[in-house]
Amino acid sequence: MGDLGVEALLDGLNASQRAAVVSETNPLCILAGAGSGKTRVLTRRIAYRATTGRIDPRRVLTLTFTRKAAGELTNRLRILGLRDSVAAGTFHAVAYAQLRTRWDERNVRAPQLLDHKVGFVSGLVPRALTVANRHKTSTLALDITNEIEWAKARTIIPASYARDASAAHRTPPVDLDTVASVYERYEVEKRKRRLVDFDDLLRLHARDIETDAAYAAAVRWRFQHLFVDEFQDVNPQQHALLRRWLGDRDDLCVVGDPNQAIYAWNGADARYINEFGDHFPGCEVIELRDNYRSSPQILAVANAVLAPSPRRGRGPELDGLRATRPDGPIPDIREYADDEAEAAGVARAVRDARAPRTSWSSQAVLARTNAQTVLIERALRSAGIPCRLRGTSGLLDQPEVKAALRSLERADGAFLVALRDLEDDVLGGRDGPTDGAPPTGERQANVEALLRLGHDYLAVDAAPSTAGFVGWLSDTVRSDQPDHGGDAVDLATFHAAKGLEWPVVHLVGLEQGFVPINHAKTRGELAEERRLFYVALTRAEREAHLSWAAARTFGSKPARRSPSPYLDAVRQVCGALAGGADPVDWAASLAEQRAALRAQKPAAQKARGAGTGDPPASRLDEQGRQLYDELLRWRANTARASAVAAFVVLDNKTLATIAATRPSSEAALSLVPGIGPVKLNRYGPAIIELVANAR
Repeated sequence: MGDLGVEALLDGLNASQRAAVVSETNPLCILAGAGSGKTRVLTRRIAYRATTGRIDPRRVLTLTFTRKAAGELTNRLRILGLRDSVAAGTFHAVAYAQLRTRWDERNVRAPQLLDHKVGFVSGLVPRALTVANRHKTSTLALDITNEIEWAKARTIIPASYARDASAAHRTPPVDLDTVASVYERYEVEKRKRRLVDFDDLLRLHARDIETDAAYAAAVRWRFQHLFVDEFQDVNPQQHALLRRWLGDRDDLCVVGDPNQAIYAWNGADARYINEFGDHFPGCEVIELRDNYRSSPQILAVANAVLAPSPRRGRGPELDGLRATRPDGPIPDIREYADDEAEAAGVARAVRDARAPRTSWSSQAVLARTNAQTVLIERALRSAGIPCRLRGTSGLLDQPEVKAALRSLERADGAFLVALRDLEDDVLGGRDGPTDGAPPTGERQANVEALLRLGHDYLAVDAAPSTAGFVGWLSDTVRSDQPDHGGDAVDLATFHAAKGLEWPVVHLVGLEQGFVPINHAKTRGELAEERRLFYVALTRAEREAHLSWAAARTFGSKPARRSPSPYLDAVRQVCGALAGGADPVDWAASLAEQRAALRAQKPAAQKARGAGTGDPPASRLDEQGRQLYDELLRWRANTARASAVAAFVVLDNKTLATIAATRPSSEAALSLVPGIGPVKLNRYGPAIIELVANAR
């Protein structure tokens, strides 16, 4: 240890953070909300317990999920005086190190680590299957590999895969029995060739601890104090190994956030943190709810979005976050006519949000899927705004896109014919997403994004060719990311943005089918989609700008779109905040506004001519009739501009109710019959302005 004293380790901590650092209880579960300083608390607890002699830092094992996170923990501990004495690493890295030591000590020839799993699996896929799925050949092995990894993370053997995958609503591109057959061949071939994959490392290490008492004692002597970060992301196989490391001891501290559990699709099981007390009786649970990242306005929206999420477990849950930062702008929602207009609008918003002497890297554009970022990237580059992808490869680096480009290169004849053939293969003969739903699966979405670019290329090149298309792509969608180390706006998916933060965040493509994603069907899947949106919102420090497109093109097929249902909660909060509500207690203010509207109900009933044959506006007072006439003129102009009938905009009864109740905020306007989320977003500002002018 260095010279850092106990008081220095506790300095600057709030009451909850301090309690988590000094707690004498084991096991300990720290529920740390977004922006609550979880890494700070975790490292301070390790350093505090080492400084006060409660633990031996040389016997500490700190587990994370990425090498980057492990490196950050090590650096922070070094700053706190622990030098290089604490072991920090991923589950796989630690297990592999322990296994290699064991193999060396026993003079056992170590198996070879299989690090090119997809290529190995591709050789096991039946040829008839690859022929039947010719346009998916290079991604078929990848999809099956993902299924194998999901199964092994959940300790599911090949014989049980089809049953368990069906129960979990898994939807690989081939039937479940076929995946199970390839999975079985995969395990057999690995054993024949003396190969192990990363998931085998966890299983083998857990098996050795379970079956060899002397080895178990040695491992548990080496690692006596266990700490786990991001515990909500632990999968069953990792949890099983953790229990083997722990044995009958209770020296365990975990940190995580159930509200940021967004990896169930990849095998993670948040029940281990939600039901921590069931797995570790006698534990203590401490909540960190003070958020040091986002403004009160952003947290009010984020908390409201999360509120309808169903209860996740029997144990204690982390309540809404509390803001500690100053007030900021109220988040806004913008509707665009189509995805091209949205991309251009976001580029303008990014430029407008850049304050003098601030960097481009203070902003991020986040989307639910990788394919959605393509148009945004094009628009930003066209506007001269540098940008880069964070946490994921570019569209052109995706294996399914590479395969599609190779099929275009192999095709004979004109580029247009080859593009249409590829489109027929990808769409499988369907007419396109006429219901407004995006493609099923991210891989198909990426290929359809490429098809969209292909049709864009046809419009700008008089003599189109595959070579010309590839060259055009390299200038339009730069997968090599030249701005990676410089000042640039970050583009990322919601998943890739986890753990990151920016002063200004633009959330795009917030439409039904993306948010939530269209293949989320079960209650649990939809709850995870809501948490994912919450994670994206809480990346913003000062400003959050939300947008969606009323039309979007998939491949060459246009489709009408609807706003995400999660935007209803956002509109309610923003309306209440615009009406002067306290961000901490906006719901009470909204209730007051609703009560006031209900008090005006008789006037509204009169305006609608309830129980009579009178026209809707016949019982309005003079001021109401004047406002009603203004609303009629506004509706006529709006309908003319949109080339629709007047009643399509709003009917007479709705206009009369507005004239009678005169709502002063979008929250109050949303309570008027006939004003749904789409019309509120589309017409709300204009109507509120008309009401204000009438007053």
